[in-house]
Amino acid sequence: MTSGLLEKQDPVLVLATLRFRTLVLGDQSTCQELRTVCENSKARSLVAQCITPRDPELEKRLAHAIAEEVKALDAKLEDARENLGENEIREALLAKATFLASVYEKDQAIEAYESTMEVTIGAGQKLDILFSLIRIGMAEMDFKFVRKHIEQAQDLVEKGGDWERRNRLKVYEGLFRMAMRDMKGASNLFLDSLATFSATELIPYRDFINYTVITSLVTVDRPTLCNRVANAPEVLASIVEEPKLLELLNAVVNCDYKSYMVALPDVLSSVRSDRYLREHVNYICRELRVVGYSQFLASYETVMMSAMGRAFGVSVEFLDRELSRFITAGRLNCKIDRVDGVVEATRPDSRNMLYTDTLKAGDALLNRVQKLSRVIDV
Repeated sequence: MTSGLLEKQDPVLVLATLRFRTLVLGDQSTCQELRTVCENSKARSLVAQCITPRDPELEKRLAHAIAEEVKALDAKLEDARENLGENEIREALLAKATFLASVYEKDQAIEAYESTMEVTIGAGQKLDILFSLIRIGMAEMDFKFVRKHIEQAQDLVEKGGDWERRNRLKVYEGLFRMAMRDMKGASNLFLDSLATFSATELIPYRDFINYTVITSLVTVDRPTLCNRVANAPEVLASIVEEPKLLELLNAVVNCDYKSYMVALPDVLSSVRSDRYLREHVNYICRELRVVGYSQFLASYETVMMSAMGRAFGVSVEFLDRELSRFITAGRLNCKIDRVDGVVEATRPDSRNMLYTDTLKAGDALLNRVQKLSRVIDV
């Protein structure tokens, strides 16, 4: 799922992706690339974390280079404070923060960005600083930190952020929601950003399209998938570079379930090698299978299991195990008659379902009130 790393992408995220490939995926071909990038960018901390065997001489040389650069930046900052104005002071602080982030000195970079925020007045410039902090958080997968700064950015946007930064914030929030397994929220934000995407400092455009397709496949209905994803010019122009994902998307839209099952393992393999989606690969696998089975069964009152097995290119025994698991979990509205070898669709009664949900919510509320009353009595 991860495409080539574009030059426009924030160096801290480029380094984070290379670290993920090296340490998590065990990609030895990336190890040398990581070493080269770390040397060029002076990322001493990543050299210590990822390069084996340890190279104390390289670490020492990079630490010295960082110290010299910080010293020069501090000198510029001091000169700005003594001889120049507030704008020059802000620019000097921002230059220091940007450098520290680029060499993966997370704590020092955050401190420098916060110092820059204190002397920044404009909402747009404050949003740019918050975006930089969010990227540091996404590099470290520190979602509590990311949530905090996304909320701050949303407050600023509501007070008067421009459209370009407002649209970029949607991509930032969408990536955060996807990493937190809120696929529905992520899909909505990604689809809204399709025509206006400009956050290449966060993720490459190709990855953005892939994430949009993946999150939409597991959350939106077929008409929406057809109109807003499969026929979107932005998707059509980019997804050709991911043939298996394109095959999966077309299979859902065209109800070609055999091709769907063939393409699914390859797509899941790509998901497994993605830094943001790897933790959710089992969830995505389950949801994609539910999508396929639900869409097929929506057209029938009853269907022979042998016919359904042929449609999906699987055996009746496999299908029996699959459907039984999803029916038990309440994910499929059907029942299996193994005597006659058929699957019977059971259309949900929305009125009864609402009544049941209301009773459950009422019971939960009463239990909480009773627990609270006991605490108050004590």
